[in-house]
Amino acid sequence: MRNMVPGMRARERELGRGERVLPGLWRLRLPLPWPGVPHGNAWAIAAGDGIVLVDTGVHETGSMDQLERALDQVGLRLEQVRLLVITHAHNDHWGQARPIVERAGCEMWIHPAYRLALRHLADREADLRLRMEVGRQSGVPQAALDAYAERELRREPLFAGPVTPARELVDGVQVQTELGAWEVYETPGHCPSHICLYQPEHRLLISGDHLLGRIVLWFDRGDTPDPVAEYLRSLDVVAALRARLALSGHGKPFLDVPGHIEASRRAVREQLDAALRAVADEPRTALEVSASVSDGRPGGATDPAWRLPLTLCMLEHLEQAGLVAREPEGELERWRAISAKP
Repeated sequence: MRNMVPGMRARERELGRGERVLPGLWRLRLPLPWPGVPHGNAWAIAAGDGIVLVDTGVHETGSMDQLERALDQVGLRLEQVRLLVITHAHNDHWGQARPIVERAGCEMWIHPAYRLALRHLADREADLRLRMEVGRQSGVPQAALDAYAERELRREPLFAGPVTPARELVDGVQVQTELGAWEVYETPGHCPSHICLYQPEHRLLISGDHLLGRIVLWFDRGDTPDPVAEYLRSLDVVAALRARLALSGHGKPFLDVPGHIEASRRAVREQLDAALRAVADEPRTALEVSASVSDGRPGGATDPAWRLPLTLCMLEHLEQAGLVAREPEGELERWRAISAKP
């Protein structure tokens, strides 16, 4: 997740932990520096004399030790990684790709839209200035923007540096393992570079952050015209696979994949309805609308750093549908309803 929660109360950090999910498939639970999202998953899959590693965790002081700790708990070593596969270019999923590739001597595969993430990482100050301007237009007070900028400039990038991929993950690519071939499906929405991996014989889905056990909405804003529409189309792609067990980027593996897909669709509909209701009576800023929108994550209902980008994505989706319009007002931008129903 590209923009994580600033200013949340600190809590004791978790430790890396490994556990077997199925013969030849292991979950590596890796600590994250965000109290609202305390850990993320990498997945190790047996492949010949080594393993395929899916995702990496963030890069920060001690993060490689935590990855090795999780691997050691299931009898694996970093040097056994023969291929590194990335579900999407967010720092908690590819942050320490570089040291893994250097130490294991393996290839990294990722979707070609990873270049969009690199563009943001290449000039963090320019990226922050753009977010500040969006916040200002959306009605965020200057004092809150200044405090946010100060936190962001102090924050570790959590990214070890770029790696040139040996192969780009697009529809039709397969990842070979002892469990059989995993098929790549492009699933943009959460971010442009997102892919899922599906193993048809065992009906296993590595879903990254596209589909989670607890429904949490997040969309990278600004890289594509309508990430909400992309996300909904990607849910249709995954629904057609009829997966039996999902292995997601956060939380435990879960069954009832169709139920989680429908819950994700319902969450989007609810937030679109909430955004449209908020502008039904009078034009409002995106910050005012965001009070009605929640991503489903603890703290998401009170933290504009999460809610505002999500709200803008919802409003821009409604704008594409011809249901709301922007009204510039000096430095502010307000939104008004054109129709009563999404």
